[in-house]
This record gives sequence, structure tokens and C-alpha cells, in this order.
Amino acid sequence: MKTKLLTHLLLPLALVALILPGCAKKPAPKPLSSDLSGSTYQAPVTSMPTQDVSGFRQQAVSDGANAGDTVLAAVPVSGLERIMFDYDAFTLSAKAQEILTRNAAYIKANKGLKVVIEGHCDERGSDEYNLSLGERRALAAKAYLVSLGVADSQLTIISYGEELPLDRSRGESGYSQNRRAEFKAVR
Repeated sequence: MKTKLLTHLLLPLALVALILPGCAKKPAPKPLSSDLSGSTYQAPVTSMPTQDVSGFRQQAVSDGANAGDTVLAAVPVSGLERIMFDYDAFTLSAKAQEILTRNAAYIKANKGLKVVIEGHCDERGSDEYNLSLGERRALAAKAYLVSLGVADSQLTIISYGEELPLDRSRGESGYSQNRRAEFKAVR
């Protein structure tokens, strides 16, 4: 009787212990595209700061903002244009560089303006991967603006990953609209 009880308890536990380590894990995301050919700009990424992506309401501004600044709203500015990215990439195309040059001129002309650069992705990929890719897109745009003479203290970044799509349709035309960086004023 004692042997039966021991067998019925230990055998299932031993099987669980053997099966669990063999369970399939989610495959690791493939590395980000790093095509440096042609006229693309790759921002130097030395370390990726951790950013709170919970939204703007009552979130303290970082990256050089004054202590006590609170973001109450981030609003689009008519003088700032969004830039688009290729699939699975954070490199800046020639067109994106032209747009950023115009954005830099606008920001430099408005010294008191503080801008949030939002990184966005399409829905393909895991949440974590898309948050990371969105952050790299925002960092690439910020690095390019700083290289054009925009004060680092005027810029902060946030990644929304796939959470705020412009186009909810599935397919390349919708996806291409969601791979972007937006520039909004902090008020």
C-alpha cells in the first residue's frame, strides 16, 4: 500500500520534472537590420536607456529636462514632420534625413520648444521587440537632430512599439504607415 502511494505521487512529479525543461520557448527575435549601404545614417547606439512607455499623463520628463517638469500633453506641431522607416530597420533614409534637417531648423529657431520623439512600429514582432525597435528609431532620429546642432536638452524619446498605429489595416500599405517616428511638442 505504501509502495503504491509512493509510486502514484513520485512518478508524476518525476515526469513533470523531466518534461518542463524540454518545453518549447519563444524563438529569439532576429537581429535588427543594420544596412549601412547607400545614403542611410545609422545612429551610434552605445547603451539603450530604459524609458517608461506608459504614456504621457503625469510622467516626469527625462533626458535633460528641468527638474519638476511634468508632461501633461504632447501635441503635434505643424512645423515638424514625421519620418518613416523600412521594415525591421532603424536606419535613416535620405528622405528621412531631409525631413530631419527641416525639423532641426524648426527646433533650433524655437529655442524654448521641447520635443518628444516617439518611436513606432507595425504589429509584426513581439511586444518587447517592437518596443526596443521603436526606441532605436527614436534614438536614431534624436542622434541625427543633435548632430545637426539641436540642443540635447530640447529632445526626449519614448517608444510606443506597436501600440499606437496610424493605420489598423493589415498588409504592407498599413504596416508602412506605422513604421515611423513622430515629433510632438511637450506642453
